[in-house]
Amino acid sequence: MDRRTFSKLLLAGTAAASLPLPAAAVAPDRWKTPFGPLKQIKAGVLNIGYAEAGPTDGPAVILLHGFPYDIQSFVEVTPLLAKEGYRVIVPYLRGHGTTRFLSDRTFRNAQQSVIALDIIALMDALKIQKAILAGFDWGSRTGDIIAALWPERCKALVSVSGYLITNREAQKEPLPPRAELAWWYQYYFATERGRLGLERYRHDFARLIWENVSPTWKFDDATFERTAVSFTNPDWVPIVIHNYRWRLSLAAGDPRYDGIEKRLAAAPAISLPTITLDGERDPFTPAGNGASYRKHFTGKYAHRTLRGIGHNVPQEAPQPFAEAVVEVDKL
Repeated sequence: MDRRTFSKLLLAGTAAASLPLPAAAVAPDRWKTPFGPLKQIKAGVLNIGYAEAGPTDGPAVILLHGFPYDIQSFVEVTPLLAKEGYRVIVPYLRGHGTTRFLSDRTFRNAQQSVIALDIIALMDALKIQKAILAGFDWGSRTGDIIAALWPERCKALVSVSGYLITNREAQKEPLPPRAELAWWYQYYFATERGRLGLERYRHDFARLIWENVSPTWKFDDATFERTAVSFTNPDWVPIVIHNYRWRLSLAAGDPRYDGIEKRLAAAPAISLPTITLDGERDPFTPAGNGASYRKHFTGKYAHRTLRGIGHNVPQEAPQPFAEAVVEVDKL
């Protein structure tokens, strides 16, 4: 894809009237975080909210969260990396926190390729040519995609749960019953009842997921509430529902991204330096030492299994996560 085509994809759908910027739309104290003041920047079809720490001339690290989480997953990782001299960028993904669509007419699309394009647009807006990408859940998938398709924008990768690029045809195959059980909400979201349930009970729903997928993590109410405010974003429910329905081929994506999705369905290899992390108590992580996805990483590689840790690796184990970022930079 050439730069002109890429720019057209990013800007398509933004011709309608713009929505108010997030800073004007919410009470200032509502979005108060331990990161300090949040920043906003127009990037592609979004006005992206993000936290930043560390020297502005340091090597860039972009930390990418998952669902149902937000930038708070990296609240302890960020100062550790800033202390090491990195410029750390922690964005809210589309539909989360203070990130907003520039137009109310833009398709609330959450297929995997557009989230990756959001991060490339953010890098362009911040004039970051290349960054270390590190994430979990949706964030791992996003980092994997950029590393695979746009390796010139990624210096190295830290990916929790390994290789998460989605092949929708493969997604049609059933998993063993115990593995399917962990994905109960994916099937719930396939129904109108599930969409209404997420809309009505978003707070309780997210907390239940946290408890189920991180069984040893004893987070307090304040920790959860700092993240839960991100779920009040008006696009959170549409984005979440579309993401999971799209994965199961129950919702269409945008045809303009069909070429990218075809490349991703072929499971492109990642040749960049990579460290994969697994939480031992994460119900989505296959047993073993990363062997189930090792073949997808063809460059310098290391794997760590974190004992007693669940799904939200950076918040449950911030020190090992930060150490992985520093280590992968040296591979």
